[in-house]
Amino acid sequence: MKSDRHVPVAIIGGGFSGTIIAAQLARRGVGSALIDGSGRAGKGVAYSTTEPTHLLNVRAEGMSAWAGEPDNFAKRFEQEGGERSDFAQRRLFGRYLGEILDEAKSSGNVQQFDAVAVGAVRDGDGWRVSFDTGDSIGADGVVLAIGNQEPDALRAFSGVTQGFVGNPWGGDAISAVRDLAETGGNALIVGTSLTMVDLALSLDAASFRGRVVALSRRGLIPRAHADFDPAPVEGAEVPAGSVRHLWKWLRRRSAENGWRAAVDSLRPHSHALWQSFNEDEQRRFLRHSRPWWDVHRHRIAPEVAATVAQMVADGRLEIVAGRIVSARDSGEGMEVEFRRRGRTNSETEQFRYALNCTGPLHSIEHTKDPLLRSLLDAGAVRPDQLGIGLEVDDQSHALGGDRLWALGPLTKGRYWEIIAVPDIREQAATVADDIARRLKT
Repeated sequence: MKSDRHVPVAIIGGGFSGTIIAAQLARRGVGSALIDGSGRAGKGVAYSTTEPTHLLNVRAEGMSAWAGEPDNFAKRFEQEGGERSDFAQRRLFGRYLGEILDEAKSSGNVQQFDAVAVGAVRDGDGWRVSFDTGDSIGADGVVLAIGNQEPDALRAFSGVTQGFVGNPWGGDAISAVRDLAETGGNALIVGTSLTMVDLALSLDAASFRGRVVALSRRGLIPRAHADFDPAPVEGAEVPAGSVRHLWKWLRRRSAENGWRAAVDSLRPHSHALWQSFNEDEQRRFLRHSRPWWDVHRHRIAPEVAATVAQMVADGRLEIVAGRIVSARDSGEGMEVEFRRRGRTNSETEQFRYALNCTGPLHSIEHTKDPLLRSLLDAGAVRPDQLGIGLEVDDQSHALGGDRLWALGPLTKGRYWEIIAVPDIREQAATVADDIARRLKT
């Protein structure tokens, strides 16, 4: 059914990216519709957790949702008895975002639609966005604020019919944690990054006493935050255009100032550095440097690191560098064969569950999102040069479509460091300015 409803901007996705762009547009007097059928609008996957042990990976003082207002969240957190240098519970940050969305809606500039956007087509000078309900809405412009998507399927588990969880952020993962805590069965986590940490914390909080094997190609896990003396650098001091030269520079700076200071000194220059790499250099970074960069750049709270370390010390968690050879159904779960790195012989273990924590979708062409799929198939958007997101210009305007913007992880190909709140809030402010300017002309 075609609706006569029309808004200046349709925002697809109600996580942090969608919430803050809606709020930024509201501040500029630009109306929008926030479209999200997940039931998590205003929080998204990351901040809808109710688990107290799930903490922010950035201190409260760095987590303002608003560009140009660095103390916005810290002040709110202090009012609840926290310290700005603390790592707040993620559920508190989710409540903070919900309040921002409520304020934006109360201004009359934001409407919320609890529906799944399944398609978007050109409609005159604007767009028509269709929903899974059969309804649709017209808009002058569209913002794609679809966050991280579930990981690619793991071929080794294609024949497994029970106990395999492909989406670590969905209801199946929550049920698996509950069942493991009740039965004490063993679990395999494929991937050893931040999502693995979240699952380990959830299992520990549920008094799980079974065994977890967390396996990835290199067996690297996120490092912990710690105090250090900053060592800022000017952009001209950092070698651009070559991953090898940058890595040599980073090693030298780490020896002189500590690795945390060295890594953090690159944060103001990350977008320019990434864009200084040609396609071959960017692919080289993804193949060889990304795992090391991720565990040093995206760190975890000290108390979280301590919990993970205790689980390892207790024998409840084993971090393995290796690869999956095969998997098959076996009794109440599965039998998995894997080979540790550097060994010729493989070993086989029985697991009640295996959970895919290999990280967000790496290839945009594999997306299961119906709206993105429709836009890609129609040529209204196109993959970036690496195929990891959408091609956008320096205003995050999606190339291939008019009055169509993308935010957050969808723009990794252009910016790379664009998955955390401190980066996305700046992007959202820039995009809001661009939208306000374009829609008024």
